[in-house]
Amino acid sequence: MVSGTGRWVAVLCWVAVALDGFDLVVLGAVTPALLEYEAWGLTAPRVGAITSYGLVGMMIGALGIGTLADVVGRRMCVLLSVTSFSVFTALLAVAPSPEIFGVLRFLGGLGLGGLIPTAATLVSEYAGTRRNSSSITFMMTGYHVGGVLTALLAIPVLPVLGWRAMFVVGALPALVLVPLMLKNLPESTSFLVARGRRDEAEVLAERYGISLEPEEVRGVAAEERTSEGTGLGAVKTLFSGGYLLGTLAFSVASFMGLLLVYGLNQWLPTIMRDAGYALGAALAFLLVLNVGAVVGLLLAGPVADRYGSKAACAGWFALAAVFLFLLSVQMPLALTYAAVFVTGFFVFSAQVLLYAYVSRHYPTSGRGTALGWAAGIGRVGAICGPLLGGLLLGAGLAVPWGFYAFALVGLLGAVFISAVPRSPAEDARGTTVSPGAATR
Repeated sequence: MVSGTGRWVAVLCWVAVALDGFDLVVLGAVTPALLEYEAWGLTAPRVGAITSYGLVGMMIGALGIGTLADVVGRRMCVLLSVTSFSVFTALLAVAPSPEIFGVLRFLGGLGLGGLIPTAATLVSEYAGTRRNSSSITFMMTGYHVGGVLTALLAIPVLPVLGWRAMFVVGALPALVLVPLMLKNLPESTSFLVARGRRDEAEVLAERYGISLEPEEVRGVAAEERTSEGTGLGAVKTLFSGGYLLGTLAFSVASFMGLLLVYGLNQWLPTIMRDAGYALGAALAFLLVLNVGAVVGLLLAGPVADRYGSKAACAGWFALAAVFLFLLSVQMPLALTYAAVFVTGFFVFSAQVLLYAYVSRHYPTSGRGTALGWAAGIGRVGAICGPLLGGLLLGAGLAVPWGFYAFALVGLLGAVFISAVPRSPAEDARGTTVSPGAATR
C-alpha cells in the first residue's frame, strides 16, 4: 500500500483507528454487565443516552479537531486525539457514578471523532497520488478489526475481571502507541508548505519518497498559503463558490453513509429476528455484515484508484441500496447470508470512499478541515441511524419497510455523490477525480 518508510505512517494510523474500533463495540459488550450493576441501577434508556453522549462528542471532535489540524498540524492532532481518548477511556474504569461515566464518554468522544479525519489526511498524503483511496480504505480496516477483537476479548475478560477491566484494556495500547508516534509519525508536508516551511516539507518528501502537490510545486504566494493554512481560511474555502456545492453534497452523503453504518450495526439482528430468522442466525448476520465490510474496504480502494473516487463512491452507495432492498425478500438462509455479506461489502466502504473523495476534492492545506466537516456532519447521521431503526421497530414496520428505508438512504447517498462538481483543486492538479487518473 505504501512504500518505504512511509509504511510507518500507515501502520501507526491503522493501530490508532483500531483503538477507535474498540470504542465501536466496547459499550455494547459491557451493556449487559452495566444493566446488572446494582450500585448504579441503570436502565436500557439511560445506557442509550450514555451512548448518545459519546456520539455527540465524536461529532464535535470531528468538526473541531479536523479544523484545528490545519492550524497546529495534523501530527499534533493525531497525537492529541489518541492521547485524549485513551486517557478518558482509562478513567471510565474508575467512574464513581453513571453521570460521571456519561461525561467521560462525551470527553473521550471528542478525541475519537477527531482521529479519523486527521489520520486519513496523513495516510493519504504519505501514500502518494496513485494509492490515495487504497491507503484510506486500508486504514479503515483497522476500525472493524479493532471492533471484532474487542468482542472476542470481552468473552474471557468480562466474566473474570468485570466491565471496568475492559476500559483499562482499551487504554493500555496507548502506552506503546503514543511514544512510537512521537518518534516515527511525520508532519504533513502540505501543512508545512502552507505555514511557509517549505524546506522541511521537501526534506520529508524526499525521505518518504512522495511528491509535493502540483499546486505547491508551482508555488503559491506566501500570504495565500498562510491564509489557506489557518482554520478560518480553511473553513471559508469549504463554503466558497468553487467548493460550496461539493461541501453541501458531501455533507448530505456523509450523513446518509454513517446513518447506514450505525443503523445497521444497531438494528440488523433485531430486524432479521422480526423477519423470522432464529436468534442465532440473526446475531450471526451482524458478524457476516462486518466481515463483508473488511473485504469491501480491501477492494474498494484499488477500484477507486483505477476508476475514480467519484465513480466508485457513487457506485458503492447505489449497490448498497440494491442489496439492502434485496434483504426484504425472503430467501434461503445461505442466500441471505450471502446478501448480508455483500451488503456489508458495499455499505461500510461507501463511507470510507467518501472520505477518500473528499481528500482529493479540496486543497491539501485544508484537507483536515474538509475531512473533519464531512465526518462531523456524518456523526449526526450516526445518531439518527439507531433512532430510525427504533422508530420503525416500534411502529411494527421494520419488515419490510426497514430495509426499504435503509435502501433509500443508500440511494440518496449515491445521488448526492453524483452531484459533486469538479473542484478548483482538482483543476489545479490537472487530474480527474480519480487519484489514478494522473498516471493514465
